[in-house]
Amino acid sequence: MKKISIVTPCYNEEDNVQECYAQIKKVFDNLPQYSYEHIFIDNASTDKTVKLLKGIAAQDKNVKIIVNSRNFGHIRSPYYGMLQATGDAVVMFVADLQDPAGMIPDMLQKWEEGYKSVVGVKRTSEESSLMFKIRKLYYKTVNKLSNISLIDNFTGFGLYDRRVIEIIKEMDDPYPYFRGMIPEIGLEIFEMHYDQPIRVRGITKNNFYTLYDIGMLGIISHSQVPLRIATMAGFLVSILSLLIAFIYFILKLVFWDTFSVGMAPIVIGLFFFSSVQLFFIGIIGEYIGSIHTYAKRRKLVIEKERVNFV
Repeated sequence: MKKISIVTPCYNEEDNVQECYAQIKKVFDNLPQYSYEHIFIDNASTDKTVKLLKGIAAQDKNVKIIVNSRNFGHIRSPYYGMLQATGDAVVMFVADLQDPAGMIPDMLQKWEEGYKSVVGVKRTSEESSLMFKIRKLYYKTVNKLSNISLIDNFTGFGLYDRRVIEIIKEMDDPYPYFRGMIPEIGLEIFEMHYDQPIRVRGITKNNFYTLYDIGMLGIISHSQVPLRIATMAGFLVSILSLLIAFIYFILKLVFWDTFSVGMAPIVIGLFFFSSVQLFFIGIIGEYIGSIHTYAKRRKLVIEKERVNFV
């Protein structure tokens, strides 16, 4: 009997964890050919999430819990949870119930057909239409910059074969961009499209910083194009500066008494070049920060406790 691991990262999801557990249990009650474990990895919730999970785990030994010593962020914690799974295949299923559990049997079928990764791709979303369009624009931009073909509107929801998980372990990335790792590995991928419902209970834990963090990570993890743009922009701006200086010089020679350079062009030019420099220093800083994270080689997560792990 093949074993399937369901990994659910959660943080302050007291309104959703019981329903999340119930949905997964219902799926596998109808799949007697598989055994399963449901791993909840809690990122040091401050509400009743852990208490509720322990109550569930006391009644169902298929439910396992990892409680982090602190909040290790939305990138490291889910990734660490996947690495603790022991199943022949691992399904990432978030606690907010915006990914449909009913797709898991179809994912298992595609896995049995030989696909090593079966990923959920959002076709539409009931979230803000503006936000969905911004996300689509981001994915298209990253794809153009990237040196591999990334998957548009893929958030991590999907099923991954044990071989994929073992390859990810070997990568040993301390701050991974999981959405890019799957196409980076390059084994057989099946894209399964779905319509994402709106969150019914609780509030999203994403904010501008978390979205920026994962967005920038997606760029710097798979592309050196921004660095090369900085080099080319510096070259082009220097040529433009020389050209403007030459034009001003000629105009001053021709119209010596009437042509006044004035302070406005100097002030505008100063602010323009300063902003360009700061922008590209920021880009370089993101790459240096990534290198710094790799150099520290800190653990993905420090565990506070485990429940139902043998």
